[in-house]
Amino acid sequence: MTSLTPAELYRHGLRLLLAKDISGWVGLWAEDGVLTFPFAPPGWPQRLEGRAAVADYMRHYPDHVDLHDFTDVTVHETAAPGTIVVEMRGVGRLVQTGSPFDMSYIAVVTYEDGLITSYRDYWNPLAAAQPGADFAGAGR
Repeated sequence: MTSLTPAELYRHGLRLLLAKDISGWVGLWAEDGVLTFPFAPPGWPQRLEGRAAVADYMRHYPDHVDLHDFTDVTVHETAAPGTIVVEMRGVGRLVQTGSPFDMSYIAVVTYEDGLITSYRDYWNPLAAAQPGADFAGAGR
């Protein structure tokens, strides 16, 4: 059990993603954690069940998106134990095209015993339709 708060755990995860430490980020997940994408367009995953599925989805992410920073990170505490709501922007570039990457996110994340058990990722599916937008191809 960790003494870190959900907000601290989340910010640690962002640092791992910026360092392209995908295995470290996946290590923050409970074995049976669930990642959902409520706004996923057709043909994109909507639900990943288990740490192994999350690892498979994320393993090639750095080959598609070169993240430079997470900006405008605001963490909202909730009344639900271990659950936070996060607003943020991920900025960087698309590896294949060199085009800028700038995505706004809202995430609802629940931690139990210091591990992610539920992560609802509300990203903008309209951005995926833009020319050259191969940023989420890691998971398709």
